[in-house]
Amino acid sequence: MQINITGRHMSVTTPIEEYIHRKVDRLPRHFDRVQQISVVIEKQPNEYHVEILVDVEGHKDFVANGTHEDLYACVDVTVDRSVRQLTDFKEKLRQHKH
Repeated sequence: MQINITGRHMSVTTPIEEYIHRKVDRLPRHFDRVQQISVVIEKQPNEYHVEILVDVEGHKDFVANGTHEDLYACVDVTVDRSVRQLTDFKEKLRQHKH
């Protein structure tokens, strides 16, 4: 699985990158068909905006967005939204199998 981290209007430091890797590594535990994860961090005037795109085999990309004043809290919120999307999709697949 490949993880891409991009910063807009800011540089992504090593501690931020390690934190994001640690948080995003739990996504494949919730759904095993994850192929690629892209994280885009954008610095806005008073807050941060994080977007996570999860490329899943056999489905369109899942997109989760979050904004917060604290970058680490913003990453947490957005990862939680991605987890929710993946678990809901997994449950939907389980219920529709014959």
